[in-house]
Amino acid sequence: MSSNGANSVPPAPNPPKSGVRTVLQYTGIPPSWLDKRPRLPSRNWLIFLSVTSVVTGYYIYDRQQCKKIRQEYVDKVKDLAVQPMGSMELPRLVTVYGAKWPGDQDYDRSMRYFRKYVKPVLVAAAIDYDMVKGRRHGDIARQVAEKIRKERRILAGLDQPFSGPIPLPANLFEEKHKRELEGGIILVGRHTLKEYMAGLKRGWTGGLEHVDREEQLARVLESDGKFDEPEPEPTAEAIIGEGEPVPTPSRLPPSKPFSMLTPALRAPPPPPKSSESIPAHLSAPPAEIPPQPPMLLVGFTNYIGFTQIPLMIWDFFNERYKVHEGAEAAYRLVMGNTRPFTAPSAEALADPQDAFDPAQPQKPLLAELTPTDLDFDRESESYYKKSVVRDFSSDIESARKEYYTSLAKKLETARALARGTREPTKEEKENPPPTEVELRAERMQKELRWTADEEGWDIVRPDKGVEWDERFRDRLRVYIDPPPSTDDSRAA
Repeated sequence: MSSNGANSVPPAPNPPKSGVRTVLQYTGIPPSWLDKRPRLPSRNWLIFLSVTSVVTGYYIYDRQQCKKIRQEYVDKVKDLAVQPMGSMELPRLVTVYGAKWPGDQDYDRSMRYFRKYVKPVLVAAAIDYDMVKGRRHGDIARQVAEKIRKERRILAGLDQPFSGPIPLPANLFEEKHKRELEGGIILVGRHTLKEYMAGLKRGWTGGLEHVDREEQLARVLESDGKFDEPEPEPTAEAIIGEGEPVPTPSRLPPSKPFSMLTPALRAPPPPPKSSESIPAHLSAPPAEIPPQPPMLLVGFTNYIGFTQIPLMIWDFFNERYKVHEGAEAAYRLVMGNTRPFTAPSAEALADPQDAFDPAQPQKPLLAELTPTDLDFDRESESYYKKSVVRDFSSDIESARKEYYTSLAKKLETARALARGTREPTKEEKENPPPTEVELRAERMQKELRWTADEEGWDIVRPDKGVEWDERFRDRLRVYIDPPPSTDDSRAA
């Protein structure tokens, strides 16, 4: 026993535990967790962590650069916001036009681009803005044309300007026009430029008569025969007695559609005022137009569609480029440096098809060799959805054909119920079908929308250029970058 006791080796004492380990041991954490040593993650975890770290880091870097770029331009113009103004003075006012991007159901995309990338610099410079949105194609063109027509009528003395209930100096027509010239306009995207130039040409080319689109369309539709009643053919039973035919529905006067409106209201609309009511020298387009507000052309491309998803992802991680473009454009407007609007010469704008000779090699157009402002942001049109460009007009025709196919049956039901030739069914009692008056009103609304869409698409379609009139030459101006000396002096 003594030998066994002499040969026994006492166990090595356990290393002392740290205070934190001792505390954690009594919190219920399993000891095996406390004995674990850190090790490298597996291959899959390393791939996942590397990819997420790179993507997150790139995103954070991009957003930091966005804030830095925006703040840089805000610092350049913020001193303009603290300059004192008179009690009767108003801040500079800019009109922003944003048209609907072809193929996008969200008509506010261009305005959203302005508010996100251009507006912060304008707000920092204390510049006010008024946004004009186009909900459908052609809205901007119609609004611009109508605005110019109203101004021409006021200048011609046909209408009186509205000065408000209190005749303040700022409400005078001359002061408003002067403020517009000093403020300028912003056109977001090439499609907006097309609509604005089309409205500008339409306003300075057309007459001064008030145009009622609904009345004009009603006169076009009243003779298409869609609401005419078919005349039934006479039967053999119609001839009796001494050979005198009995009046049949086809020989009787056509029955008038039932309507709660009075005959005066159901009468065709009066003819529009002719140009004879306005003197010819006033209604004729002017030989020269007055100077127009300078334009700030802001490039804009809207990616939509499955095939453009990679471009959307690239844009999401490279916001700093759009922030720089928007801030730079706003800075050009704030500084106010302009140049004349460049356009090809009258010879280059002439139609080259008149002198086309297939046997001779064709020379490139002058506009192709020297791009002008009419070619602004032309590459953005290549991102239109191909299906929209191909099927826009055919889709309207298909919708129109389908509507008129179903209109005949609806019209027959409405007339039968209105004249009492048959009793309404149970379903018709629960859900009364539209009357003929309602069908006429529905048709008018649909045709107004279809014709407006066709006119608007004819303006913005990619195979058509920007409208131009030789009277615009030397009357339109475009904002440009300020000279480097100006930037250096403001930075100092």
